[in-house]
Amino acid sequence: MRAAVVDIGSNTARLLVAEVRKGRIVPVREESVYLGLGGEILVNGSVGRAKLAETAEVTRTFSKLARKCLADEVDVIVTAPGRQAGNPEELLSTVARASGTVARILSAREEGELAYEGALAGEDVGGRRVAVCDVGGGSTEIVIGDGGAPSFWCTSVDLGSLRLTAACLGDDPPSGRAIAAAERLALDLFAEVEPPAAELALAVGGSARALAKLVGPMLGERELTTALGLSSAKRAAKVARTFGMDEQRARVLPAGAIVLREVTRRLGRPMRLARGGLREAAVGRMLAESLAA
Repeated sequence: MRAAVVDIGSNTARLLVAEVRKGRIVPVREESVYLGLGGEILVNGSVGRAKLAETAEVTRTFSKLARKCLADEVDVIVTAPGRQAGNPEELLSTVARASGTVARILSAREEGELAYEGALAGEDVGGRRVAVCDVGGGSTEIVIGDGGAPSFWCTSVDLGSLRLTAACLGDDPPSGRAIAAAERLALDLFAEVEPPAAELALAVGGSARALAKLVGPMLGERELTTALGLSSAKRAAKVARTFGMDEQRARVLPAGAIVLREVTRRLGRPMRLARGGLREAAVGRMLAESLAA
């Protein structure tokens, strides 16, 4: 059995086609395309016709690739753009028509729970209490649960790498004054976030994966401060070439470091990059349901 998920996020659209081998979710094909829906929403309040057309084309291409890879099911999900755009129904109907299947907008809770489930699927957490943080382009979810059991605490903040970049870090590279303003904004928006104490913290999402290329898989306050310095010292194109990533990802990397660092302070411990995340959990659910049927 194979299943696929098309994930339409604030920064990028991603495709994961995977199957189960020896009880593990194994990727068959992965693709990503930068869309920048979050930036469009910040400027215009909604997703315009040109960006809708671009989103439809990417969704159509990914859906065809999934079926070419013999995926039995394709799940199309829209994360923060569906919650933040002024025209969510139009965005949802666009991706549904393009994919030829049902599409859905994830609530912040659903997004956080999938990130949590996907992160824990590849980890041996024992009986420890685990916090999972997913920094996206438009929002950040923090989810906490005990020993691999379903989560019992979840919060979402409407601040992600793309939104913070658009709000404060317009120059390339950003100035020290702009970085200070971004740090103040992150502090203000996370001020009321008081998560329960956790014994282990895991990070998922594109920002975490990209920052790990700069400083390794442990993302504590010290490492993220180092990553902020590295990612903001030179233009995004240079950072992208140096660390092997897309220029669009490098452009929002300082913001990602600032948000993740603020989360580590709230959690009171460093985070470690997890192997899986939202898409792995979504595919895993589809495959489990198919096998149980």
